[in-house]
Amino acid sequence: MSTAPIKVLLVDDSAVVRQVLAAMLGQFKDIKVIATASDPIVAQERMRVEWPDVVVLDVEMPRMDGITFLKQIMAERPTPVIICSTLTEKGAETTMQALAAGATTFITKPKIGLKDFLTEAAADFARTVREAALARPRSHAAHAGTAPAAARARTAPALPAKDAMAQTTDRVIAIGTSTGGTQALEEVLTALPRVSPGIVVVQHMPEKFTALFAQRLDGLCQIEVKEAQDGDRVRTGRALIAPGGRHMQLKRNGAYYEVKVADGPPVNRHKPSVDVLFRSVAQFAGANALGIIMTGMGDDGARGLREMLDAGATTVAQDEKSCVVFGMPKEAIKLDAAERIVPLDHIAQEINRFALRH
Repeated sequence: MSTAPIKVLLVDDSAVVRQVLAAMLGQFKDIKVIATASDPIVAQERMRVEWPDVVVLDVEMPRMDGITFLKQIMAERPTPVIICSTLTEKGAETTMQALAAGATTFITKPKIGLKDFLTEAAADFARTVREAALARPRSHAAHAGTAPAAARARTAPALPAKDAMAQTTDRVIAIGTSTGGTQALEEVLTALPRVSPGIVVVQHMPEKFTALFAQRLDGLCQIEVKEAQDGDRVRTGRALIAPGGRHMQLKRNGAYYEVKVADGPPVNRHKPSVDVLFRSVAQFAGANALGIIMTGMGDDGARGLREMLDAGATTVAQDEKSCVVFGMPKEAIKLDAAERIVPLDHIAQEINRFALRH
């Protein structure tokens, strides 16, 4: 029995972009572009006739901007949305807003040479559509209705300040995530008290985007959140986000942990790679570490988490129900790499529990 093709709606005010994107996806039998639209108003009309499996959405359009339209989709009928973004600072900022509003993932396009670039990237674009089609986006209304970040952080189980500082100095939390991870990380990190153990994070994301993502989280969290730089110390109350396009590893420097940020070939098609981080944490932190693998497509981080477990670390995987994409955690569970499988809203508690161990 043949599987029905993935139904895609393309929304972009550029006729050239719509034409090129449709031609790219038209090469693949398992994907069908059911309609194109020049703006969200036209898209809404098309969606009343046939609802797509995946929406590819530009954000700067006439009559209604993409972010407003995205929020409407997430409130009415959560659907995987791929943001089509430019590799500019403004494009990155808008993309961060879109991911926070419920977008599943994004593709980047340059301002010039668009046709050649998109044509060369056809296979990657098709893979992104296939991955998005497997996602289960969370309702924007439900997400937006939660307590403000500061209030959520205050409701988390508090660590006694003096004891926590003494207990968490040499403890490291390593987190790996991908598709759906921006919202998931926000939920976890905003729920942590400022004296949480040092955290190192790989979120699959290209250059220019990780710095803005870190800045956004830093404004929401009690802990400090920053894009990692080579030599940054891993310390209590700080989360370091691996920069896009660079690998991040944990290193020991005397009595302290720090990160090494360096170039290198992609691992599991990713740079930064979760496996690269987790393997270094296994080597240098061992039983002093907690490894957490969260929502994401593929298997990056599964083997690294297993290495952490074998080195004596505590390991946790996000459960299927709370994942946007149950790929990375699923592969880790298959390898018996996760000691505990918990929903997203319990992960901050796992971190606090680990921090309080003697």
